[in-house]
Amino acid sequence: MVTAAPPGARSIAEILDEARARLVRLGPAETDAAVRDGAVLIDIRPAAQRAEHGEIPGALIIERNVLEWRLDPRSDARLPFADRYDLQVIITCQEGYTSSLAAAALQDLGLHRATDLAGGFKAWREAGLPTV
Repeated sequence: MVTAAPPGARSIAEILDEARARLVRLGPAETDAAVRDGAVLIDIRPAAQRAEHGEIPGALIIERNVLEWRLDPRSDARLPFADRYDLQVIITCQEGYTSSLAAAALQDLGLHRATDLAGGFKAWREAGLPTV
């Protein structure tokens, strides 16, 4: 039984639409070119998903549950390269849903160039780009 949503509640579809409205999402070829030009590609999928489906060579693995702490320039837990707000970060997940939410969260931190790989790892693989 589904109950009435409380006032102000938004559906996940609404939240996803709002996140994507803020992003300039990149396709697989655009992502590949951006990485060659210095963008950081981050795979947020859990280990089990990466083991089952594969990985993108050179993608940095930062699981979703710690992403903001590793990339916030003000965080004591940030990675060494995450010391500036103009860092171009491209997030990927399996199919490009969670990555949109994660990229929007990074924009909320001030990383205005954060975006995601439209279609995720699945689109990358289907485009014939390298995987391991």
